Amino acid sequence: MSTTTPIDLQTLFVRAREASRWLPRCDRVAGLHAVAEALLEHRDAILSANRRDVEAEQRKGTPGPLVDRLQLTQERLQGIAEAVRLVAALPDPLDRVLAGWRLENGLEIRKVTVPFGVIGMIYESRPNVTVDAAALALKAGSAAILRGSANALASNRVLVRVMRQALAAAGVPEEALQLIDSPERKLVTELLSARGKVDLVIPRGGASLIDHVVENAKVPVIETGIGNCHVYVDRDADLDKAAHIIYNAKVQRPGVCNSAETLLVHERVAAAFLPRALAELRSAGVEIIACERTRELFSEALPAGREDWATEYLDLKLAVRVVPSLDEAIRHINTYGSMHSEAIVTESRADARRFQQEVDAAAVFVNASTRFTDGFVFGFGAEIGISTQKLHARGPMGLAEMTTYKYLIDGDGQVRG
Repeated sequence: MSTTTPIDLQTLFVRAREASRWLPRCDRVAGLHAVAEALLEHRDAILSANRRDVEAEQRKGTPGPLVDRLQLTQERLQGIAEAVRLVAALPDPLDRVLAGWRLENGLEIRKVTVPFGVIGMIYESRPNVTVDAAALALKAGSAAILRGSANALASNRVLVRVMRQALAAAGVPEEALQLIDSPERKLVTELLSARGKVDLVIPRGGASLIDHVVENAKVPVIETGIGNCHVYVDRDADLDKAAHIIYNAKVQRPGVCNSAETLLVHERVAAAFLPRALAELRSAGVEIIACERTRELFSEALPAGREDWATEYLDLKLAVRVVPSLDEAIRHINTYGSMHSEAIVTESRADARRFQQEVDAAAVFVNASTRFTDGFVFGFGAEIGISTQKLHARGPMGLAEMTTYKYLIDGDGQVRG
C-alpha cells in the first residue's frame, strides 16, 4: 500500500467483505502457518522498520515503558510467530453446535457459531497486536481491517505486507487482511461510521482512544478498557508473598494494561509491610504517590490527590493507600477501578472469597499478580484484547469471543397456524 495515494476506504471495505465470504472455506490453518514462517523469514525487514519507529519515539522523549510497548526484538518476534502457530493449532471455532433441540411440531433447531464477517481493529503502539488481531480474526473466519497508531506505522506496513504475501501463497485471500495505511484521523471516523460494511470494531489502547471509539461509533463495538489495576494486601496476608506479588505486578512490565497502578494495604499490617515493600519498589525506580498514613511510614512518597486513585500510569509510578478494612478496599476498587484485573493477597479463605465475589472486574486474583491477565497465558493462543464490558465478551478475548452465532432450523413442510 502506498502513502502517496489517497486511501479509498469504501473500496477497502468492499474487498474485505468479498474476502470474508471465502475465508470459512479456505485452509486457514495453512494460511496461519505460512504467516508464522514468513514473520521469521522476514525478521530483518520487520526489525529494521521497527527500529525506525522506536528511534523516532526516543527522539521525541517518549517515556521508556511506552517505548517498550512499541519495540520488537528477535525474542519478541519469535514469540509472536509462536502465538500464530498456537492459534492455528486451536480447534476451529466455526460450525460448533452450541445448543440443539426439537420442537413438538418436528422442527429441529441448532445454534451454530459463525464468523462476524469484517472486524475493524483500532489500536495504539504494540505492533504485536497487528499480528495477534490478524491471526485471531482469520482463524475465526473474519476479514480484519487494522488501524494502528502513527508511531508504529513503519512496523505495521512491513508486518501486513509480509502476512498478506504469506496468505496469498497459501491460497488464502490476501484481501482478508487490510491495513489503513495512514495516520489521518478522519479515516478512523470513516471506519467507525461504516455501518453495514464493517460488522464489529474493537478498540485497544488508552482511555482517550477507547472513549473516542465508544462515543463516535455507529458500528457495534466491543470495548477493551484501560487497566487501573489494584493489589490489596489483607490483614491476614503472607507479607513476603505480598511483597513479591506487588513488585512483579508493578515492575515486570509497567507499560501494559495488566500492571498494578494502586497498592492498598490493611492498616493492621501497614507498618510491618510498607517500609520494606516500598523501599524495594523505589530501588527499581518506582515513584510512590501515597496517602498521609503511607507517607508517615515511608518519607520518600509524594502526596496523592483524588485523581491519582483513578489514573492508569503505564509507567514506574504507584499509588499507595492504607485502608481500615476489607470493606473499604473493595469500595475503593469498585469506585476507582476500571473492571480489568484486581488482586488480593491473603491467607484467609473467607476474605479471598468475599473479595472475588464483590469486586467488579473481569479477572479477580487471589495470591497472584495481575500480570497474568492475558489471553496467551490463559491458554487462548493469543488475544484480541481484554474486554472490561459485560455484553458478549469479558476479560481476555480469544477465538471463542471472535465468533457470533445463528440458528439453523430444519423442517419437513411445517407451517405456523
